[in-house]
Amino acid sequence: PTPTPTHDHDHDHDHAEILDLDADVLAEHLASVTAWLPVTAAPRHIVDLGCGTGAGTLALLTRFPEARVTAVDSSATHLRRLREKAGAGGVAGRVRTVLADLDTHWPDLSGPDPSGPDPSHPELDRTAPASPDPNRPDLVWASASLHHMADPRRTLRQVHGSLAPGGLFAVVELAGFPRFLPADAPEDRPGLEERCHLASERRHDSRLPHRGADWGPMLTAAGFEVEAERTIAVDIEASPSNAVGRYALSSLRRVRAAVDDHLSPEDLAALDRLLDTDGPHGILHRPDLAVRTRRTVWAARRA
Repeated sequence: PTPTPTHDHDHDHDHAEILDLDADVLAEHLASVTAWLPVTAAPRHIVDLGCGTGAGTLALLTRFPEARVTAVDSSATHLRRLREKAGAGGVAGRVRTVLADLDTHWPDLSGPDPSGPDPSHPELDRTAPASPDPNRPDLVWASASLHHMADPRRTLRQVHGSLAPGGLFAVVELAGFPRFLPADAPEDRPGLEERCHLASERRHDSRLPHRGADWGPMLTAAGFEVEAERTIAVDIEASPSNAVGRYALSSLRRVRAAVDDHLSPEDLAALDRLLDTDGPHGILHRPDLAVRTRRTVWAARRA
């Protein structure tokens, strides 16, 4: 889920593929997060900020079967994929999609019921009304999206102003990029994956300074009361479906594009061997893959 300015179609398509694989591989963990949320009453209107291709939206619709979701993202490709999934799952009537770059326009999050015409158009990006509205969300969900914001503190204040009194704001962040290989792999270049991620993170630190942040103090400063915080260890071994292998391949392909000028020729050659789907050393042929990361959740209440 990434509420960044609209990118070209190929970039969005590739990102959508990774988001879909992420949703597939981490579905059980996502369900455990939604089950943990300290809601005081079942929400009726949920907003998914930076919804991506809909992993959070669909998990929340399952967790709260009476709720409707306003799903917000800057990518038309992501929103189209979300609508396809919602249609296939029989929940299209409970989803409203809004195309919005949250860094430049704050959409009306208390909009109409999604059973009306599809409002996924940029002209919906308007300032939220100041007067109380019974359609204001009572749960806002932001998964792996806040750290992409140019000014996340402003975003937190905007969420606070959009939530219904007593509403809950759930912030979910992964602690860094998932790791897939054992530390001593590959055999000819042990530790390659860690070096790749360190190089990628150095490149992106200036662009994403809030990645890995502790959101608790910022939520408090924005007027929220942080009710709970939880960190979940993720360690998922490869399954017969090989979804983990495809997830690792797509993810490391994106890393490869970012580290071309930051790794030694030997590391780049070893990485290319891992990404060769036809070669004997390709990552899809490895039996030792797993998804290892941590997911932290902050649940904050608007008084």
